[in-house]
Amino acid sequence: MPDHVHLLLTPMQKSHNEWFSLSSILHSIKSFTAKEINRRLNRRGPLWMEESFDRIIRGEQEFIENWQYIRNNPVKRGLCLTPEEWPWLYESSSRDFI
Repeated sequence: MPDHVHLLLTPMQKSHNEWFSLSSILHSIKSFTAKEINRRLNRRGPLWMEESFDRIIRGEQEFIENWQYIRNNPVKRGLCLTPEEWPWLYESSSRDFI
């Protein structure tokens, strides 16, 4: 999307009974991408907004609904005709929910 990003992910396990937090994952993604985008555009300063709109998905049906929403978002916005035409769509070959 030109003005926001959708991610549907499962945090990796850090150690026994401990997973990476959503805030640490988002910090890593935002930090890396902001530095790289600013470097490529030869600029400095903040890139991402401070807030995020995150959701914890608690079941397979909710996972599927969110996955379908994300896939169809660029279609709904008129940016492509099908989700597969969206050049920034990445879907893992593993579709395991848990």
